[in-house]
Amino acid sequence: MTGDFNIHDSLWDSLFSHYSSISDDLLIIADSFNLELLSPINQVPTRYSNNDYNSNFIIDLIFLHNGSSKLDNHLIYLDWCLTSDHIPLTIIISISEEHINSRKRSIIKNSKEETLFIRDLISSIRNFHTFNLSDKDSLERVVNEFTKVVECA
Repeated sequence: MTGDFNIHDSLWDSLFSHYSSISDDLLIIADSFNLELLSPINQVPTRYSNNDYNSNFIIDLIFLHNGSSKLDNHLIYLDWCLTSDHIPLTIIISISEEHINSRKRSIIKNSKEETLFIRDLISSIRNFHTFNLSDKDSLERVVNEFTKVVECA
């Protein structure tokens, strides 16, 4: 989760001397999604004012999944802002190559196999006990039963 949260706070900006209770709300929401605030490698403001009357602040933040040891930092490139008053936050996420075996079964439309498949499904589904699906466990039981019927058919 990343973006301009527009919250000035001493929790992530040591040059800002105030604390905001809104920051607590943000951290609680992030935590509810199992996310934690990252600290940049280079601690610099992420929003730069266009005039001399306003200060520069850290208001752009990145939250990542708790315990993401490989994702424990990000960089702020000051020279990437171009015409924006916000500096882009960047992070490198390594993606390892992984081969996932998958297979797809298919039946030719209007074939004898399709007719037999549908007949087997209808016959099996008629035997399902769906009259008392009053809780999650009974629903899961019927769904698992249906999955087995489709696999067998």
